[in-house]
Amino acid sequence: MSLRSPLSRVLGAGSAKEGTDHWWLQRVTAVALVLLGAWFLLALFSIDSWTRAELAAWVGRPSHAVMLLLLSVTLARHSALGVEVVIEDYVHGAGLKVAALILSKFAHVFLGVLAILAILKVALGVTS
Repeated sequence: MSLRSPLSRVLGAGSAKEGTDHWWLQRVTAVALVLLGAWFLLALFSIDSWTRAELAAWVGRPSHAVMLLLLSVTLARHSALGVEVVIEDYVHGAGLKVAALILSKFAHVFLGVLAILAILKVALGVTS
């Protein structure tokens, strides 16, 4: 006996049709973070001097700036996905759940954009 509706059996989709997309995106961003995190650690060990000028020059290299941008965006997206699952699973009040999800989305977008702007500012040598 199946609990699925006849239409669901024909279409092969679940009720929300996006649970697997969320699951896959979490796994893909996790793999990307392993690779980007490994690059980041190796790149940090290659820095000789930790002066402000040396670090600005390091971030100013186009390859490093691009990789840092990828790391920041992937980290923000992966974190947003994980926090969303935690909120959906452990916040039980309907209004509180919606408010927490909206606040989480805004916070992750804000922090992601902040990281992007900081990297671009240093990479492009913008002062002030």
